[in-house]
This record gives sequence, structure tokens and C-alpha cells, in this order.
Amino acid sequence: MKIAISQPSYLPWSGFFDLVDQVDQFVLLDDAQFVKQSWHQRNRIKSPSGLLWLTVPVVFRGRLGQPLCEVMIRDPHFWEKHARAVEVNYGKARYFERYYPKLKEILQRCSLGGRLIDLSSELIQWLAKELTVTTPMVRSSALRVEGKRSARLVSVCKLLGAADYVSPRSAIYLLEDVELFMESGLKIWFQNYTHPTYEQRFPPFIPYASVVDLLFNHGPESGGIMRSGRGQPFASEQLRALAAECGDPS
Repeated sequence: MKIAISQPSYLPWSGFFDLVDQVDQFVLLDDAQFVKQSWHQRNRIKSPSGLLWLTVPVVFRGRLGQPLCEVMIRDPHFWEKHARAVEVNYGKARYFERYYPKLKEILQRCSLGGRLIDLSSELIQWLAKELTVTTPMVRSSALRVEGKRSARLVSVCKLLGAADYVSPRSAIYLLEDVELFMESGLKIWFQNYTHPTYEQRFPPFIPYASVVDLLFNHGPESGGIMRSGRGQPFASEQLRALAAECGDPS
């Protein structure tokens, strides 16, 4: 059993789905602490002037430290602006008519007095399906595992019967806790992903937009394009060496 654990984001990029696709079970870390103005509540689409931010307005005043799974959407009508932005910038894309109605429907239905996690989770499930990613997903809040940082990840892995844990490459702090995984009989790997280049509206190509950019432009081919950026996962020693080359003391 190989699993990955990552915090959910709004309309994730292709690398998120590459991580989901290469494991047997994926855990949405939805009870991590919410971070304002982070990927938790926003992402970007392509526009004639570059990448355009789409941000979900949420309730945060007086709720410092709240977990992601408790964050509420502040304005139930924000979806109209997001849907309109997508329509303006992708209305002439080849696969706009194929994906826009469902995207709009999810945005509207999950925004009316709902939680951010429900919106993000449903979008992730739909996008994964369109990318032909079939990995089962579960929310960490449903597992009721305690602990902090690496210890908590290890506990989730043990609960789910994992032998291998694939981490997002950005979680380089885990290099400090490799022994913790090893002591629990777990092998830890780090995602190795290079953003693929594809035909995109409003040239030149700009990477790291939401994966909806890929879908609207390439439709059924999107899953294959997404997977083309995958490399063999890094072992901890390999990532440590790469970090050292980049001047990271980890």
C-alpha cells in the first residue's frame, strides 16, 4: 500500500493530481490549520495579461487557528465572479463547452452557505475523474488521528496499512524526520514532477495555473499530459543532495 497526504487547495494545479495518481490511497489533510490567502482558498487561471487569481472569500475574523474543515464561505455569490472569469478567458477554448457547465454547477451548489472544504473536495473529485485519476480519497478529519507534523503522518500511514509514503516535494522539513518513518517500517519518497508544457491560450506558455487550464485546452488528452511530467520519486538522500545544491540547509 502506497499513500500520499496533502492539504486540499482550491482548483489545484496538475502536480497535485500527479501525486494523487501515483498512490493507492490519498488523504486530504482537511484538519490542518487554515492559512489565509494561501492555496487553501485561491488559485490562478490564464488570462491575456498573465495568471489571474481567483480567491474564495471566507470567514476568518475571530477564528485564528481554525482547521480547514471548519472554514466557512463568506459570500455565497462569489461563484458568479469566478464562473464569469472562466467564461471570459476560456470561452473560445476548444473544450470549454465540455467542462464549463459542470464547473459552474459545482461552484454554485457548493458555495451557498457552505464550507470551503466541501467546495474544494468536490472540485478535486470531479477534476480527478476528468483526468482519469481513480485513486480513492479520504479526508483526514474522518480518520480522527492525533499528533503533529511527521508523527501524525506516520500515524495515518499505519492506520491505513501503508508501506510507502509519497510526500509532496515541498514538504522538505520531513528530511529531519526520516528516521521516524523508518522506525515505523515506512519508506518515504518525495514527488518528482516537472510541469509539462502544452498549447495554451494567450501565448507564451505560463506554468502553474489551475489544472482547469489544461482541461479547457486539451480535454481528454489532459490526463496523459499531466502524467508526462512525472519522474521517479526521490529517495530522502537524493532530495537532501538536491537541497544542498540549491543552498537549503536541510
